[in-house]
Amino acid sequence: MFETITFEKKQHIAWITLHRPDKLNAFTPLMNKEMIKALSQAEKDAQIRAIVITGEGRAFCSGEDLASVGDDTDHAEFLRTRYNPMIEKIVTLEKPIVAAVNGVAAGAGMSLALACDFRLAHEKASFIEAFIHVGLIPDSGSLYFLPRIVGHAKALELAMLGDKVSGMEALKIGLVTKVIADSAWQDDVEAFANKLAGLPTKALGLIKRYMNESYQSSLVEMLEKEALGQRTAGLTNDHKEGLTAFVEKRKAEFKGE
Repeated sequence: MFETITFEKKQHIAWITLHRPDKLNAFTPLMNKEMIKALSQAEKDAQIRAIVITGEGRAFCSGEDLASVGDDTDHAEFLRTRYNPMIEKIVTLEKPIVAAVNGVAAGAGMSLALACDFRLAHEKASFIEAFIHVGLIPDSGSLYFLPRIVGHAKALELAMLGDKVSGMEALKIGLVTKVIADSAWQDDVEAFANKLAGLPTKALGLIKRYMNESYQSSLVEMLEKEALGQRTAGLTNDHKEGLTAFVEKRKAEFKGE
């Protein structure tokens, strides 16, 4: 079904793995298209309640495969057709998406990680806004997500200097949720994804939607959106289960309904 990625459904989790290990999982036009296809597939499958994006081999994603970029490249059109649709799909998909950063995340690979809702870093993972080293600016959402995650001053530092950030430094500046030792990598990533998949899926999606919209909304607008979202969440079976479990003094068993 796919050539540059793999897609695996395990219980309620979709695992999307960038699969060009010999090229450090660098993006190609086909990989961008296949990522969108895989994300759309996970979005439509009601049984899938969380998504993990990771890389095969020693890299998460090294960014664009520069072999496909020439002097005559129209960079604006390049982004509009290749990367922007993929980033928009990640942000608007109302299920939690985890970037399991198993190695270096550079350039557009770092942008991919930033667009996800959570970032888990392998102890050998690193992050680098590599664009400045080829005379370009961070793209694919980096200039949007980075200052919102680490703050304006740190974002400018990372974008302008292009220094590599280790997993532990990324944790210190709030770029990642946690750093995981190699020996615990697979188990801890699965545990984190399973935790998300066991939460009320509709509520998670509404939180994601409205928190993203909050940056362009006034307080009054957000209060109304919260009211509408709460009405939607309040009509779900998961809300009913949560109330019942609270009364019965037991752990709720949410089913994403």
